[in-house]
Amino acid sequence: MEMMLMTNVIKKPNLVLITIIYLAGIFMGAIDTGIVTPARTIIQSNLGVDGQTGIWMITIYTLAYAASIPIMGKFADKFGRKYVYLLSVTLFGTGSLLCGLSQEVGSFSMLLIARAIQAIGGGGIVPVATAEFGTSYPPEKRGMALGMVGGVYGIANIFGASAGSAILDLFGQNNWQFIFYVNIPITLFIILAGIFVLPRCERRDTKKVDGLGILTLTIMVLSLLYGLKNIDFFEFLNSMKSTDVYPYLLIFILLLPVFVLIEKKAADPVMNLKYFTNKNIVVTLIISFISGVVMMGMIFVPQFSENVLKIKTGSGGYLVIILGLFAGVAAPVSGKLIDKFGAKLILALGFIISIVGSVFLVFVTTYYPNMLTVVIGLVFTGLGIGFTMGTPINYMMMANTDEAESNSALATVSLVRSIGTAIAPTIMVGFIAAAGGNIQSNVMNLLPQELTVPDLPYAKELTETFNTLKANPQMAEKLKDITIPDLTAMQTVKIDFNGSSDFEMPEDLKNLMKDSDVTTIVENSKTLSSRMFDMITPNVIASIEAGIDQGIAGINAGIPELEKQKEKLNEGYTGLSQGIMGMEAGIKEQKAALTQLQDILEMMSKQGGNNALPKGMSLAELLPPAAKQQMPVAVLEELEEVKSLEQLKAREEGLTKAIANLETELEKSKKGQEGMKAGLRGIETAEEQMNDMVTKMNSLKAAIPDSFAKAKDNYLKAIDDKKAVLEESFQTTLNVGFQRVYLTSAIAAALAIVFLAFYSNKGTDYKTAALEKENAPTK
Repeated sequence: MEMMLMTNVIKKPNLVLITIIYLAGIFMGAIDTGIVTPARTIIQSNLGVDGQTGIWMITIYTLAYAASIPIMGKFADKFGRKYVYLLSVTLFGTGSLLCGLSQEVGSFSMLLIARAIQAIGGGGIVPVATAEFGTSYPPEKRGMALGMVGGVYGIANIFGASAGSAILDLFGQNNWQFIFYVNIPITLFIILAGIFVLPRCERRDTKKVDGLGILTLTIMVLSLLYGLKNIDFFEFLNSMKSTDVYPYLLIFILLLPVFVLIEKKAADPVMNLKYFTNKNIVVTLIISFISGVVMMGMIFVPQFSENVLKIKTGSGGYLVIILGLFAGVAAPVSGKLIDKFGAKLILALGFIISIVGSVFLVFVTTYYPNMLTVVIGLVFTGLGIGFTMGTPINYMMMANTDEAESNSALATVSLVRSIGTAIAPTIMVGFIAAAGGNIQSNVMNLLPQELTVPDLPYAKELTETFNTLKANPQMAEKLKDITIPDLTAMQTVKIDFNGSSDFEMPEDLKNLMKDSDVTTIVENSKTLSSRMFDMITPNVIASIEAGIDQGIAGINAGIPELEKQKEKLNEGYTGLSQGIMGMEAGIKEQKAALTQLQDILEMMSKQGGNNALPKGMSLAELLPPAAKQQMPVAVLEELEEVKSLEQLKAREEGLTKAIANLETELEKSKKGQEGMKAGLRGIETAEEQMNDMVTKMNSLKAAIPDSFAKAKDNYLKAIDDKKAVLEESFQTTLNVGFQRVYLTSAIAAALAIVFLAFYSNKGTDYKTAALEKENAPTK
């Protein structure tokens, strides 16, 4: 028969110091779960790894921590709490020291190993310390003691990220090792004080260590958590096909029956399978899992507060103080209330308060965003976390297990809660990511859709002048092959961020918009727009300038053609002028001849001469010499042919018609000359206009870059003018994600109340049990 002996004698004066030693370990272990978060990007950059690799400094801690919890709990049951607790603290402190030294040697691999050592130690600190409080204090004060554990754990867990930011601010971002070094003095105090103060817990147990069970359980826990953490619950089927998910979940499923078989055969199993046959324990574990889900809503409080209150990133961490303060107060209060009213009632009350807080954040704070509604929501949330975070659940677990198994029992609770805290963020982050995915398109749809370029010099005038020239029939043929860009259309440019083929958004800008918060969305939108202009406008300007250059070249090519036309017109005009002069001289001579003929005809008519001249004589021979001298030779030659008065009259009529015809031709020539003159003036005017257009188009071309620069300034100013609208759109869009997060917390809390209804209080009231034992009759 196996002998087992355990003594745990605590002298009353040492109780306070023992409490401090255990609470110090709980505080150190809890605060480190989040202390690295704000420094992650700094550390990975300093050690030269990318984000995908850098996230492992957190992932490996989570996995190792969860895997070590049941193992350390079992070791505490087997070898005694004092030694396992001090070992866990030593491992945690050693891991912290090595984490800090990894910066000195610049090794990311060393950091990962050190973080795993830290996590293994951390996995033994909280369950062992919690078990010590649950068994060392009198039964009537056990709830209060566990409440202190819950209060310290809650405050430290909530303040972890804020503590990391504060240390980085104090020592500088290049000295991130101090977020690990701060654990060293706490570790030394616990070890030195613990050696002399913590009670010796002697246990003689000859049962063989369940090595195979420990190994199998470790692989199962690591596989399950790693697979769960990589599931995208919004792309569930696709993510289940990932090699980062299904192989690990398959390992867990295949090893589960193997583990059960191993534990049934083990002399001292690492996990008591009877836990899962006890209704109360099963309910406790389910509620522990759900409480992990409910608790995870608190990690979004900083970002939620920043979005609701429109404050800069990082400022929301200060509002966590409200959450931590009320959680820290509620935890010990809940412990005292448990001693009086029992764990079931207080846990139910805690989940109800959590529901009120979550529902308030969803339906009041997001619709009426101000400091008052944020604070009220956080007060209820903090109280709910304080009442549910661990105290009543630990109390319920210890009430349903033997004291000798208290360490492994509480470790099982912590492990199950860790699974809940692993799954919840993947779902909740998905809500935030889904809402965030709509922000970019929503914001871009609100950005000004049109770019207005300031009035370009001469743009309207040049367009009108060119259109006038082309409307001139004389110029239409000359200008038909000449085109200039629509200068008036240059003053407005349509902007389409979501569908423009001219703008392919670079990854850094996508990340910039993705990482925006409500306080930076306007400036980031301006940065996006500014970069867009810098990328697009050179091509736009070059295209416009090329069109102007083409127009200038066409006009310059048309000017010589006008010169040639003008030269031809000038030649024709000169020739026509000479012809007019000749016709005018001829008309003058013919009119003089006509006058003389008319004088002769009149003279002959007065003399009453017969119709015939002397035989053989012409009219020219009958004229007096003085008259001949005054007549043109051509007229005299014609008169030599005239033999009668009738012939003279015919000559007169012919000469009159010739003069009339010549005068008609002269009039036509003069009109043609006027037309040529007008054509010359038109060509000269067109030439002047075209030369003027070239000058003005060159001026316009020179003004285009400056006009687009002013357009850019105007566009950015238009974004500033929409600041309130853009921020409100960002805020309301992201709040949809937060509403789903806290609705999930509320639903989970309500589900926990449903399961809690199946928990039986019978036999689990320590106070009643103690009184019954005290009053029991002695044998």
